[in-house]
Amino acid sequence: MAKALNQQSSSGAALQFLIKYNTIFIFVLLVLFSALISDVFFTSANLSNLLKQVSGIGIVSIGMLIVILSGGIDLSVGSLVALLAVAFAILVNIFALPLAILMTVAIGFGLGSISGYLVAYQKIAPFVATLALMTIARGLGFIYSKGSPVTFETYGGLYMSDFANNSTLGIPNIAIVFFILVILAMVMLRYNVFGRVIISIGSNEEASRLSGINVNKYQFLVYAISGALTAIAAIVVASRTNLGSPNMGMAWELDAIAAVVIGGASLNGGRGTAINTLMGVLILGLIGNILNLLNVPSYPQQVVKGVIIIFAVLLQRFENK
Repeated sequence: MAKALNQQSSSGAALQFLIKYNTIFIFVLLVLFSALISDVFFTSANLSNLLKQVSGIGIVSIGMLIVILSGGIDLSVGSLVALLAVAFAILVNIFALPLAILMTVAIGFGLGSISGYLVAYQKIAPFVATLALMTIARGLGFIYSKGSPVTFETYGGLYMSDFANNSTLGIPNIAIVFFILVILAMVMLRYNVFGRVIISIGSNEEASRLSGINVNKYQFLVYAISGALTAIAAIVVASRTNLGSPNMGMAWELDAIAAVVIGGASLNGGRGTAINTLMGVLILGLIGNILNLLNVPSYPQQVVKGVIIIFAVLLQRFENK
């Protein structure tokens, strides 16, 4: 009897362990599957290309995670990438590169602040506020670019793509930027008061308010930070090709939400980690990479992403039970 109970307890503990770290296990399984179906997968060129492809959406996903942890949602990030990429291209052609980068990030912070103000102080639903900004930003991107990509170069012919497409110690430079931001987000969410407060607000907004937390201020800041991170993503993406296009960032808001959800974050707020979001981004990137290696067209890839999101949400419900 005791032996049976011990076996049941061990199997239950193993199941809980698998559920808790399901994102990592899925990632490992996908890597193994990729290696089995293609001998090209583990080549340095393919891995480098994979990291370059996911870095932009990964940076946006970190901002999305912060917003979702607070109990909100940001649908404007894809359109902001387009507008901010165009803005960066225009600014680089006028100002020195460091100043252009700072100005682009400041513009992103300001645009995110608009959503933050509407959500925090005007009590407009996050879905509605960010949906409105999404439409406005995409339209402004086409207006300022006149519907065509804006090319740029800096320092008398030195192209930003020289940095964006090169590597350091075998890791693409733009992926290094992404990984640094993931580490900063991990530290903030685990050890910083700001991180703990937004998780508290996402878990129970009213209780946080009654405990003396300035909920409006923190709700405002998470959207502003998301806007700033979106600006960094726009710079990264524009730098790969030395142009800013109003067509950039199409459906990125959905990919960012998918990455956060696959990473185990709750859309109700209050639960999620930066490392799991990193895993979610890499899982989405791996799926796209696998399907590309198998020569699967882009449209079925969207179907696969949708199925994976449903699976991730169902796995969350199972974990909660």
